[in-house]
Amino acid sequence: MTDKTDHDAQNEQEEQLNAGEMSLVGHLEELRRRIIICLVVIGISSAVSYCYAQELVHFITAPAGKLYYMNPAEAFFTYLKVSVFAGFLVSLPVVLYQVWAFVVPALTNNERTAVGLLVPASVLLFFVGLAFSYYLVLPAGIKFFMGFATEDLQPLFSLGQYLSFVLSFLLPFGFVFELPLFILVLAKLGFISSGFLVLKRKIVLVLSFIIGAIISPTPDVFSQTMVAVPIVILYELSILIVKYILRK
Repeated sequence: MTDKTDHDAQNEQEEQLNAGEMSLVGHLEELRRRIIICLVVIGISSAVSYCYAQELVHFITAPAGKLYYMNPAEAFFTYLKVSVFAGFLVSLPVVLYQVWAFVVPALTNNERTAVGLLVPASVLLFFVGLAFSYYLVLPAGIKFFMGFATEDLQPLFSLGQYLSFVLSFLLPFGFVFELPLFILVLAKLGFISSGFLVLKRKIVLVLSFIIGAIISPTPDVFSQTMVAVPIVILYELSILIVKYILRK
């Protein structure tokens, strides 16, 4: 009787183990499927964007004016980079939705509601950061650098190098503009308060210039300041929101 009981218990443990293995395999299959969906959507978006590559390049290079390419393949590969970048931006909501759909089964109802609000807000803030950088920061930066031109020194921008400069200038602002959302989440969870944020102002001011020095495309003070100032402004805005809207 005892041997039969032990045998039944062993069978039950094996069934539980197999169920766990199937569950893990199922999660991996779902992850694989969602990654494939993301890659397919990005690929299709990039292919469609390539049809408008000339217009996209014209839009990106507008702040600098006329550009040049230094070797025969530079223009082609620049068009590809712009197309992939535009395709990724267009596909970003789909990519984030796939991430959300993958993790949502493990979340509670309240967590699902919170994530459902945070994902669209993060996408919106990211694009606001890109627009802010393109329309306000990038023209000022190019004007500043072109101000060093003299009769002996004339700017001659390469298309590929200019694109690398622009992308390294735009993308950091997309992530910097996520700062208020990050602070609001911490405040909502009770980790920080408006008083705490006020006390850390000086530290944030120093850190903003350090971050500016790290992520700015060039090591000059102007680029660092152009990154640091929005961080400080967004931080101050976050303090007001936490204090008067969250009441913390």
